[in-house]
Amino acid sequence: MNPYHQSLILIGMPGAGKSTLGLLLAKSLAKDFVDTDLLIQLEHRKTLQDILHQQGYLALREQEEKVLLNAHYPNHVIATGGSAVYCEVAMHHLKQFGPIVFLDVALNELEQRIHNMDNRGIARPAHQGFDEVFAERRPLYMRYADIVIDCTGKPIETLVDEIICQEANAFTTEDA
Repeated sequence: MNPYHQSLILIGMPGAGKSTLGLLLAKSLAKDFVDTDLLIQLEHRKTLQDILHQQGYLALREQEEKVLLNAHYPNHVIATGGSAVYCEVAMHHLKQFGPIVFLDVALNELEQRIHNMDNRGIARPAHQGFDEVFAERRPLYMRYADIVIDCTGKPIETLVDEIICQEANAFTTEDA
């Protein structure tokens, strides 16, 4: 696939920086940007947290799966919701557009970044703590990742450069 038409799919925990990095990557790579959490909110005209309160976390995951399976975004940077990795079919669908990049951030840094845990819209059972969500999801992120970026303690500009470099290396390796 021509790298200009290839997309980058960002996965990771809430607070990993998918939306922020996604916008900067899209600008740097001359790609469009889409945030699947925003697509869900626009479709339902409510926040993720409102969907959670009214319908529960499984309904939110179903909405995410639907949005991911309907995604057709060549030449995009795609920021997925943190729970995207629960849907194997959706992850394989996204992979056809380009490499999946896992933004790996240490738990303690994520906890420092997230100040609005109770209204963040995290698709999890009410009794499940953030550390438990992290422990459950991290192996899934690793399973689907084509590229793993260690984001812990790094400035955002460094991460943008690192992702671009890794993506370019992954592309040339696949062509070789």
